[in-house]
Amino acid sequence: MRAMVIEQTGGPEALRVAAIPRPKQAIGELIVKVTAAGVNPIDAKTRAGRGAAGLIEAWPVVLGVDVAGVVETPAYDTHPLQPGDEVFGIITVPRASGSYAEYVAVPSTAVARKPQTLSLTHAAALPCAALTAWGAVVDVGKVKRGDRVLIHAGAGGVGHLAVQLAHHAGAHVITTASQRNADWLMELGADQVIDYASTRFEEETHGIDVVIDLIGNVKDDTGSRSLSVLRPGGLIINVPTASWPTYRDEAEALGMRASNLRAIPDGSTLDAIAAMIDAGDLRVHIDREFPLEEAADAHRAIESGHTRGKIVLTV
Repeated sequence: MRAMVIEQTGGPEALRVAAIPRPKQAIGELIVKVTAAGVNPIDAKTRAGRGAAGLIEAWPVVLGVDVAGVVETPAYDTHPLQPGDEVFGIITVPRASGSYAEYVAVPSTAVARKPQTLSLTHAAALPCAALTAWGAVVDVGKVKRGDRVLIHAGAGGVGHLAVQLAHHAGAHVITTASQRNADWLMELGADQVIDYASTRFEEETHGIDVVIDLIGNVKDDTGSRSLSVLRPGGLIINVPTASWPTYRDEAEALGMRASNLRAIPDGSTLDAIAAMIDAGDLRVHIDREFPLEEAADAHRAIESGHTRGKIVLTV
């Protein structure tokens, strides 16, 4: 099959097209013919030698944790997901071969039927970002009506979904973003958008119950500064891998609660997300689509840090 692989870590140019064997099916797995693959920051970090690169045991490696496509081989004869069914889900790369390829093997518990109202291309933009946003807002943050929630990088892949989920929960949603994204984020449910380029967010808000930190300290000590806007005993959730190694100690020293977060492959949560999409309570935005062969350009785009919503590869 055709796939985009890396044979060593490096820059975007490390990605190249190759012909590799189709994946073999293990117990509990589906074989899915890939229509589209979402591109996530973890893909670029792993390609560059960070992220999940430490788990790579053999080369070449196929990246891509987000997948949407059509079931080719079911887990067993009468499994609910049958050949021809359209699904979306998440792959634990590099434990498994990723979605930058024509076929993937994926656990049946890590996929769900795609939302009826979305194309497969749009469904591919959802899994990792939506599961991360759901984990932050619902599972860890336990956001409820009346809470004050601050979401950093609200216009990004995870951020624009987290804004909507927090709004749906009844929270007062504050987010940091560029001025060009302010009106769009207000349409998605943000109550206040703080332009990070011109305003220090700690001068504009306070008494926050939950901070969803999608930046960390890699830029302007965003994570550490966020502790000053939390109410006593408030919660900060740090998401990007290795973006703020001391988050737990800093929060504890100030009497705040802290947690990291990783997206968990869970088909039942994807079912709930699909239901929200079809009900009109959640929408996903694609900034740009690239063909598989232009995966390097897709990585350059996501590393620019100025993506609105998601980037997708069409396979």
